[in-house]
Amino acid sequence: MLGVVDPRERFGAPELIATVNESALIGKGEGFEIYAVRWPSLRGIWAEGLLLKPTMPAVADIIAIPDADQTPEMLCGLANGVPSESQFARRLAEHGCRVLIPTLASRSDDYSVAESGRATNQTHREWIYRPAFEMGRHVIGYEIQKVLAAVDWFERDSVGTGRKIGVYGYGEGGMLALYAGALDLRIASVGVSGYFDSRQRLFNEPIYRNVYGLLREFGDAEIASLVAPRKLMIEACAGPSADGPPPAVTGRKGAASGVLATPKLQSVQAEIDRAKTFLDGPMGVTPPKLIVSGDGTGPCGSENAILSFLEGLDVKSVTSPRAGQVRLEKSVLEKSDDIAARQRRLVEQMSQYTQRLVVLSEAERVKFWAGADRKSKSPDKWKESTESYRKTFERDVIGQFDEPMLPPNVRTTQIYDEPTYVGYQVAMDVWPDVIATGILLVPKGIKPGERRPVVVCQHGLDGFARDVANPKFDSPYYHRFACKLAEEGFITYAPQNPYFGGNRFRQLIRKANPLGATLWTFIVAQHRQSTDWLASLPFVDPNRIAFYGLSYGGKTAMRVPAVVGRYCLSICSGDFNEWIWKCTSLRYVGGYPATIEYEMFEWNLGNTFNYAEMAGLIAPRPFMVERGHHDGVGLDEWVSYEYAKVRMLYDELGIGDRTTIEYFDGPHTIHGVGTFKFLHEQLKWRQ
Repeated sequence: MLGVVDPRERFGAPELIATVNESALIGKGEGFEIYAVRWPSLRGIWAEGLLLKPTMPAVADIIAIPDADQTPEMLCGLANGVPSESQFARRLAEHGCRVLIPTLASRSDDYSVAESGRATNQTHREWIYRPAFEMGRHVIGYEIQKVLAAVDWFERDSVGTGRKIGVYGYGEGGMLALYAGALDLRIASVGVSGYFDSRQRLFNEPIYRNVYGLLREFGDAEIASLVAPRKLMIEACAGPSADGPPPAVTGRKGAASGVLATPKLQSVQAEIDRAKTFLDGPMGVTPPKLIVSGDGTGPCGSENAILSFLEGLDVKSVTSPRAGQVRLEKSVLEKSDDIAARQRRLVEQMSQYTQRLVVLSEAERVKFWAGADRKSKSPDKWKESTESYRKTFERDVIGQFDEPMLPPNVRTTQIYDEPTYVGYQVAMDVWPDVIATGILLVPKGIKPGERRPVVVCQHGLDGFARDVANPKFDSPYYHRFACKLAEEGFITYAPQNPYFGGNRFRQLIRKANPLGATLWTFIVAQHRQSTDWLASLPFVDPNRIAFYGLSYGGKTAMRVPAVVGRYCLSICSGDFNEWIWKCTSLRYVGGYPATIEYEMFEWNLGNTFNYAEMAGLIAPRPFMVERGHHDGVGLDEWVSYEYAKVRMLYDELGIGDRTTIEYFDGPHTIHGVGTFKFLHEQLKWRQ
């Protein structure tokens, strides 16, 4: 879930960061020295920060993780920004601990700029999160790997000393400390300040905290239970606050909404009480220790919190050390460009690591699909061998709810009476509070007992069913294609998909993701209910229900027919693409990392299902792509590259006549020439 899946780099010890003019020793405190250091975590990703090294033998080894808007220098008193009493890294060093402080990706947007030159107001964390999410990785996971790489070194370096390892974090660092402690049994004590809370409103937090499927199994209480029986200290204190991302300004926009606020003491206590229900009983495991700073909104790093955390490391202090003064050994450290250059390096390193994964992803998909039988060249064996992939696609990409669907209780109202067809507004139930609606166009003159093919005609982003099925309105994108097909004798149905309303539908996706669901979870259920109803109509041939969608409707054409067996054919218009490149590219000006469409990213899709693989789930049913040369959603070269894989599959299965692509000299629109011909041929309907 966190994307902590890659092997870490092995290294002897952190490297000192120095130049011919400057020493790595940058400061001294009460009984310790401060060094600028870095250490490798993943290939090409380095952790950078400070090492606080006691002048006497260390009593414990600790990774102190600041909040995203704090620097390591702030945590040890070398820079302004953190009050003296909250400089927990310095205070732990004064207790005789050796302390490593990594730098986190910040909430500024200074370097959230694509190589294409397109700038955004996304925080650095969101900027790293977006393409990483598509590749089954996460900014959280990358930073946890930095923490665990430090644990690797501490473990090797402390052999025979008896020193224990602890992780203490505040805000975003508190989250990383909690997750790292849950993952790694070598961590003996975990301190979490200003983070622990109920995660039931995770969708309202910044999107870079979005963990796909988290709430199906884990709230903070369940994660706390994974730390047990080791020490877990929770400090209720003032947490970081943010009303949203950096302000959108001319030339910089596109960030997702999300706020940070101090967890309420009552909520923190309730979550700890939930954790106790897992831990109380015959095992006698000590539950998390709650330390309250002030009234729950006091400063982080209270003395009781520090001492409670140290108990888990068997470090006992007779007296609290006084807050000693820390002095700089080199003046250049305070220069803002030093801190900025470090931040830029870490943002670029994590971004480029994801880009490398994209390059390797095609080979990963080939390995993932090794169980599909294309060697036999049999369409039936292909379909049989891909059934498990279809189930995986629906479970892990589309997302499923256990809720059974309601009886449809279909309601219809006649809204059109045209010379060649009649139109009806349709509504039906799917789940409680979830309905499916659309417009059904039925040609006149259907004979008793005659069953005709249906073409489901799907609108795009911020569109409506009436945009494709209104005889009185000719949209420049859709050209009344549902009406035109009805005039040619097809029954057509134009569903209303829920991708409209700007941020409203995107927030629905935010709510769904922590449940292991997406917008497609709802859409698939709506289409299942709708196609079952269509198949039940006496004038419909249930074996000839086809799908044809433009733009977001083209996205639907790739995903819904892949899992809804009622669809006998699919046409993707104005969307087919090398989809993984589109979702991750920092070079292509139309790449999704720099747009407002933060909902486009689907967890781990890059290693499992690109558009060629989705088409493979549709095969051996007919499949077609409609592509305008001047359609800005992609490039002809990208579309052709991905479609070539589809054509090769159909040819190998001996069904090359069931797939085609039509290019036309036009923009993002329904062309309706080759696609109409394809529908007539494949659905065996008269021209």
